[in-house]
Amino acid sequence: MLKINTKAPSFTAVSTSKNNYSLKDSFGKYVVLYFYPKDNTPGCTIETNDFNKLLPKFSKLNCEVYGISKDSLDSHLKFKDKYKIKFDLLADKDLKILKKYKVWGKKKFMGREFMGTIRSTYLIDKKKCNY
Repeated sequence: MLKINTKAPSFTAVSTSKNNYSLKDSFGKYVVLYFYPKDNTPGCTIETNDFNKLLPKFSKLNCEVYGISKDSLDSHLKFKDKYKIKFDLLADKDLKILKKYKVWGKKKFMGREFMGTIRSTYLIDKKKCNY
């Protein structure tokens, strides 16, 4: 995890809006970045649907929401369509963003260790972006 009150690392990613998204595109706004392991899995679906339901409240606070996983853009587009998600999902197949935000690491499940996405959410202050 990144330390509190540090500058958010800049990045550019493929987005379900069919355009690339850069953190600098949200200049002057708050940003919620949530990192999740996989589209269409139970926990990730619940989390995404919760952000989707709360999107109007985030918007009133001048805050944008983006979900990021290592899934492909095609997977994100199907996930977004299936659950009528109203915000963009970002694809990070090469793990560059996940590693910058320190959410790629060792996980344990049923006695096995493996590398994966550590479910994490960041609220980025509009003054703490590294544009």
